[in-house]
Amino acid sequence: MTDRKQGRFSGGNSEESIFRIPPFYYMHVLDQNLNVTRTEVGPKTYIRQDNEKVVLPPEKMITVPPRHYCVVENPVVRGEDGAPVYDTSGQVKLVHADLEIRLAQDPFPLFPGETLKQNVTALKVVSADTALRLRAVLDLEDQTGQKRVAGDEWLFEGPGTYIPRKEVVVDETVRATVILPNQAIKLRARKETEDRDGNHRVTGEEWVVKKVGAYLPGAYEEVVDVVNAYVLTEKKALHMRALRTFKDFKNQTRKSGEEWLITMQDTETHIPDVYEEVVGVINITTLSNREYAVIVDPVGEDGKPQLGQRKLVKGEKSFFLQPGETLEDGIQPMYILEEDEGLILKANEAFKDMDAQKDGVERKPGDRWMIRGPKEYVPPVEVTVVMKRKAIPLDENEGIYIRNIKTGKVRAVCGQTYMLDQDEESWAKQLPPAVESLLTQNLDPLADRSDRGPRPRPDQPRDKTKVVTFRVPHNAAVQIYDYKEKKARVIFGPELVLLGPDEQFTQLSLSGGKPKRPNVIKSLCLLLGPDFCTDIITIETADHARLQLQMSYNWHFDVKDKTADGKKIFSVPDFVGDACKAVASRVRGAVAGVQFDDFHKNSARIIRASVFGLDENNKVRDVFKFPQNNLVITSVDIQSVEPVDQRTRDSLQKSVTLAIEITTNSQEAAARHEAERVEQEAKGRLERQKIHDEAEAENSRRDLLELQAKSAAVESTGQAKAEAQSRAEAARIEGEAAVEQAKLKAQASKIEAESELERLTTAREAELKYLREQNDMEVAKLREMADIETQKFKNQVDAIGAQTIQSIALAGPELQVKLLKGLGLTSTLITDGSSPINLFNTAGGLIGAMGGETRGPISRRRHSDSSDE
Repeated sequence: MTDRKQGRFSGGNSEESIFRIPPFYYMHVLDQNLNVTRTEVGPKTYIRQDNEKVVLPPEKMITVPPRHYCVVENPVVRGEDGAPVYDTSGQVKLVHADLEIRLAQDPFPLFPGETLKQNVTALKVVSADTALRLRAVLDLEDQTGQKRVAGDEWLFEGPGTYIPRKEVVVDETVRATVILPNQAIKLRARKETEDRDGNHRVTGEEWVVKKVGAYLPGAYEEVVDVVNAYVLTEKKALHMRALRTFKDFKNQTRKSGEEWLITMQDTETHIPDVYEEVVGVINITTLSNREYAVIVDPVGEDGKPQLGQRKLVKGEKSFFLQPGETLEDGIQPMYILEEDEGLILKANEAFKDMDAQKDGVERKPGDRWMIRGPKEYVPPVEVTVVMKRKAIPLDENEGIYIRNIKTGKVRAVCGQTYMLDQDEESWAKQLPPAVESLLTQNLDPLADRSDRGPRPRPDQPRDKTKVVTFRVPHNAAVQIYDYKEKKARVIFGPELVLLGPDEQFTQLSLSGGKPKRPNVIKSLCLLLGPDFCTDIITIETADHARLQLQMSYNWHFDVKDKTADGKKIFSVPDFVGDACKAVASRVRGAVAGVQFDDFHKNSARIIRASVFGLDENNKVRDVFKFPQNNLVITSVDIQSVEPVDQRTRDSLQKSVTLAIEITTNSQEAAARHEAERVEQEAKGRLERQKIHDEAEAENSRRDLLELQAKSAAVESTGQAKAEAQSRAEAARIEGEAAVEQAKLKAQASKIEAESELERLTTAREAELKYLREQNDMEVAKLREMADIETQKFKNQVDAIGAQTIQSIALAGPELQVKLLKGLGLTSTLITDGSSPINLFNTAGGLIGAMGGETRGPISRRRHSDSSDE
């Protein structure tokens, strides 16, 4: 405010002599003789004197209306009558660095030195349920007579109007917190204090206020949080934990860390205390009449958890889980067993089973037993339900593998409904991967025997606990080996095979393809035939002609006695490969002693004789039987004969085409005669056409020569013209290139000159800058040296003193004057003879020039000469 006024005052015209001061205006006038500023108050007309200066032009007085105040800094000192106090020089006295709060009064001026620190401001009205937090900055005594020291805090509660004081500052406005029903506020003490109920609170202590209504926190209280009450119902409870030892709302002592439940029987709503926390809301656990639950670590009657114990609770029942209690596997349904169901039970500890008999059965830890339906069963805490069993209905063609867990014996049960007891379990039978694949592919051994491509895997794998079954088709056989009894059995179809626990299929791996390759066909059953197989073999005749034969054999197994011949047919693992090799060997041996022409004419007879052989009458037999496995080949079909090498193939082709050539010779002769006749006629027409074509060709040649001559003339003229144009164009391009080169050279010279000039300019500027800086440094050095010398001389003069220097200067002349006075001389002239003397002036001085103005210089000169002497 002072800065603002001073800025405005300096801008006013203070050189005016007459100032008209309106009513309720004032001005400050400085008496420059006394250096005292006084206040002039209107209404009046003030005439400024010459020794006065208007510091503050006429300014409106400060008006404080009712219910307002202002703050004045550096207030004037007032006497007992309220008038300002002045010092001896007439200047008004001020209380410096102090404040004065002025309320509603008549308009007043600001005396010199007073400043308006805070403008006129309305007094603060504190409404109901509101307070001002006040803090003392100076020691004081408030309106109630209570003494406050600096730093104290208290509340000014509404409703009321707060009158400010200079010793007090307002920190904040505190509003009351409204506490609704089922609500509370948590308070914390900022310093040691007493709450509104008169309870002593230490710093940091927290407490809860539950009284419904508006609550205004004290000066040293702060609201931490608004706490809502938890509404408890029949289905909900509160899990609480004590943060420190205290007494709860039931006046029960709770130790630190203790946990408990609050249910609807305790209270309908609960507001947590400051020393307890809500761990969670616990829902009620309800069991129906078909459910049960096992409580782990149940709480005893004394309220303490029984660690390691278990408690069975059956429905119908509703309860809350106490802190520390848990449900083992949650709420579990009661076991309801049908007639074909059972439970395998295991005892965890010794107890008396009252469900088995009327008198009960003593059970030991580890005992296993089975109960069967129909019944309802709830296992006690001493019993563990191992598994639930259900009877397995089996057809006469179905079965399961069962293993006794005590003896380890495995057996198969087929054709009945069976339930595993407590000492039995299902046993999975493992099969070789190849056999497993053949069983799961579900291939028909007869219909799918030629299907050898990859087949998709089944969606569901085989149940390994069920008895392995295999349907043997008609006219087929399967061999099964019992590894426990060490003997095999052969089953002929149609039949259903049930595999025992220790039995395995005999897998057949047969040759296939053309020519035959081993291990191509995989099968579990052996087809008995009749069937056929095709093979390709290579033979060589006596004259080394190599042929490739494709033959097909019809075969079957000769089985008369299934018991004796059954094992015999499986004696050869790959009967297809063995039979084809035997037949091929016989054919190669027979053909090796026959010429190619003979074999070509009699191939069927030679091959049949070699395969089946000849009887006593030199006739070909009907069958070829293998005694090892009773395989019988009944016929051989030669499907194709193809030579292997090119020479044999050409010979065979030549013999075939020879017959065709003989039959076509006669047709060729007749055709030749007709062709000669037609040829003669064509020759005559050709000669005539030839002569005509030659005449046309001569005419065309003449036209061609004329055109060639014209073309040569045009070509020579165009070549000369093109050469002249090219030379002119070359000369023009060369001239333009020379001009462009000259321009580029001139531009290059210009660039080089400009760069050289720029380099020289830069060098000169750098050199000038260097010389200028060097000269500046030299001048600065000389200036500093001169300053040092001056300062040195000044310091010496100050050290010697002006009076001492004056005494030294006057010591010589005063001594000479005293000496002359001692000699009785009034005037003396002393010279060295080398300096001329003006006798006129000297005589004038000696005779009559006795004035001060003449005598002064001569005496000074004499003194100077005598001092030089």
